[in-house]
Amino acid sequence: MATSIHETVLIGISDGVIDKKKNTPYCSNKIGDKPDLLPVITLQYPSCALCQRGLSHVVQVYCPLAASPYHRNINVFACTNPQCYGKSESWIVLRSQCLDDYITSRQYNKTTACTESAMSRTDCCDEADDWGMDDEEQVAKSGGQMPNDSTDISSRLQELCIDGDHQSVLQPTDVPVFQPVYISVMEETDLDGFHDTDHENELFGEYEKREGVIVREIQSCGEAQEAKHGDEVFTSFMKKISLCPEQVLRYSWAGSPLFITEPPSSVSQTVPCCAHCSSPRVFEFQLMPALVGLLSSADTNSDISLEFGTVLVYTCRNSCWKSGSTAPVEEFLVVQLDPDQKLFK
Repeated sequence: MATSIHETVLIGISDGVIDKKKNTPYCSNKIGDKPDLLPVITLQYPSCALCQRGLSHVVQVYCPLAASPYHRNINVFACTNPQCYGKSESWIVLRSQCLDDYITSRQYNKTTACTESAMSRTDCCDEADDWGMDDEEQVAKSGGQMPNDSTDISSRLQELCIDGDHQSVLQPTDVPVFQPVYISVMEETDLDGFHDTDHENELFGEYEKREGVIVREIQSCGEAQEAKHGDEVFTSFMKKISLCPEQVLRYSWAGSPLFITEPPSSVSQTVPCCAHCSSPRVFEFQLMPALVGLLSSADTNSDISLEFGTVLVYTCRNSCWKSGSTAPVEEFLVVQLDPDQKLFK
């Protein structure tokens, strides 16, 4: 698969707690709460493959693909049982789609604006439409619509919203719920001047003291210095996110994941093909360590948490979807533990 020379990365940043009394539309990008289902979708609530407990909703990402007639959501769930932390089997990622024509026929009120964050939706990626696929790879192998080597997130976020007539999921009462928080989206290249320099310096000071490596010197001169524990992958990870350590999500459809620990020798063999159309899966987005500190219980009388380093989400390259389907499609994810999780708290 060909990739563009300049890979575009979208960054997700927390942007305020969501009012518990307010229903969010399915076009929302958010942390926690319950998932907001597309109009045709019904959800059988997922459970942990290890302990059979109900999984808590971690993030919702509204991510339609350009040149596709489908609205598209991805929801990530995880088990809050401490014994299941760091194990991919205790997580699940579900992809849902709905034809735009169906939503139009329901006559939703598109004039009602989606909840605006402090950062304007127009700050999203307006030019992230060349993420690189060969023309011959754009032909779908199934009934789904193949993305035209692009992702058009920003225009959909600006144009699409619904007003009160959306479906919600019936979540079991015994499943912990994380406090709902909006996620704002912007291009990584637009982050200069946005981040908290004092907080960044504090984070790197702690890391440098522990590991005996001057990260900021690595950034400025490009020298391949090595941390005491020999984890060059983690050092590289820290360098990459240094502009915005508080990022909770990185999105780059068919792009390159950012590993926090040494990846498997052959990632392509580790990630299975789509179970429905047999097409390869591509990297789509990952959850970042800063998200951990934001995952608090929506119930002030309970205390829940989740531990991970990064969660890499891979989805069907064709984004295949069977006509008339009402159930989400399970995709694939990889959980990596963070060797220095406390750095991001």
